[in-house]
Amino acid sequence: MKIAVIGGAGVRTPLLVSGLTASDLPIDEIALYDIDADRLTVIADIAARMLERSETRARITRSQSVRDCVASADFVFTSIRAGGTGRRIADEATTQRHGIVGQETVGPAGFAMAMRNIPPMVGYAREIAAASPHAWIINFTNPVGMVTEAMRTVTDRAIGICDTPAELFESTAHALDLDPRDCYFDYFGLNHLGWLRELYARGEPQLHRLWNDADRLQTIYKVPLFDAAALRQLQLLPTEYVYYYDQPARAFESVRRAARTRGQVIDALTTALFESVRRSAVDSVEHYRAYLAARSAGYMTLESGSPPAAHAPWQPQMSGYDKIALAVVRAIHANANDIIPLSVVNRSTIADLGDSDVVEVPCVVNGNGARPLHVGTVPERVRILLQQVKEYERRTVAAALAPSVDAARAALAANPLVPNRAVAAALVDDLLPLW
Repeated sequence: MKIAVIGGAGVRTPLLVSGLTASDLPIDEIALYDIDADRLTVIADIAARMLERSETRARITRSQSVRDCVASADFVFTSIRAGGTGRRIADEATTQRHGIVGQETVGPAGFAMAMRNIPPMVGYAREIAAASPHAWIINFTNPVGMVTEAMRTVTDRAIGICDTPAELFESTAHALDLDPRDCYFDYFGLNHLGWLRELYARGEPQLHRLWNDADRLQTIYKVPLFDAAALRQLQLLPTEYVYYYDQPARAFESVRRAARTRGQVIDALTTALFESVRRSAVDSVEHYRAYLAARSAGYMTLESGSPPAAHAPWQPQMSGYDKIALAVVRAIHANANDIIPLSVVNRSTIADLGDSDVVEVPCVVNGNGARPLHVGTVPERVRILLQQVKEYERRTVAAALAPSVDAARAALAANPLVPNRAVAAALVDDLLPLW
C-alpha cells in the first residue's frame, strides 16, 4: 500500500505517519510532497526517526512533484495552508480589528482561509484524479467542509475528515462511564458546526443522564465553554466550535484581552520546535512530542478566556488526528463497515439541507468509501443556524471557484458572525487586498 501526503511539511505529518505505520496496514511507502522543500526535509526526518523506533517495513520518500507523490497511491492525504501561518496571523488580527473573533476556520478568517485554500486544493484534486484515479482522497485541509465540497466538483473520491466529532463522542461516553467503542452516536451538522443528539448504549438512550448533572457536563469539554443550564435547555451537545456562534462577544473579548491570537501562539511553538530540532536532530522525536503536548494543552484556552477544565484525563481510543486517519484508511482497505463521522455529500441525509451539500455525519465506511447514515430533520432550535452557515458555505465555495469581488462580499455577508454587507465589504478588502 502507498500513502501520499500533499502538504507533507505540516507539523502533524510525523504524527500521521506514526499512527498509520503502527497499525496492521500493509504500508510499503509514505510519499511526502510540499512546496516548502526545506521545511519538508526537517519534518520528514522527524517522521523517519519515529519510524526507526517501530517495526514497520514502510519507507518515507520525498517527492519533487505532486504527480510523483500521488502516482500509484492508494490513499492521498491533503493538508495545506495557503499563505502559511503568517497569513493566518494576519487574517486573525484583521478580523479582530473589525470587532469579530479572529479564529482560523470560523467567521471572516475562516472565509479568507477558504478563499485561499480552495483553488489550489481543486487543482490538487484534478492532478490526483488524473495520476491515480482509484485513490481515495482524505482531506484534512481547513475549512474541511468547504474545501471538500469544492474538491468534489472534480472528483467523487474526496472525503473530509476532522477529529472534533470523535473527541466529543469519546468525552461524552467517558462522562457517562461508558466505553465509547460500545456506543452509537447520533450526530449531525457541518464541519466545525455539529451537535450530538443522542448517545445509545445497549440500545438505550443515555444523554438524559447528563442534563441534570452539571458536574458530568463540565467534564465533556477541555475548557469551560457552555453553561450547564443552557445545555440542559438545548438538550443537545454541541462541538466546541459552536462556541464561536453561541458566545461571539465572549470569544472576541477573550482574544482581545489576551492581546494575541491562536495563530501567534502556534507560530511561536512551531518556531521553537524547528529551532530545537536544528540544534539537536538526535532528540527531534522528544522535541516533537513536547511540541504536540504544549499545543494540545493550550487548545481554546485563549479564545474562551478560561484555563483547562480540572477533571481526570482519559486515554483517547478513537479520537485524535492520527487515530481518525487510521480508522478511515483501515475501514476502506478492510471493507470493514465501520461507522465514522466524516464530511461527505448529503444525498438527503439531513432533510433540511440540499442533496449536493457536504455535511458532517456518521458514515458507514467500507471499500466503497463513506456512505452517510440518515439524520432526517434536525431540531428546530438549531436548524436556522445550520441553514445560515450552509448558505454561507455554498456562496464561499462558488466565490472561490469563480472569483469576483461581488461574489466574495455576498458570501461573507451571509456569515452569521458578520453583522452586515458594509462590514463584509470592508473585510473582503482587508483580507483579500490583491483583489
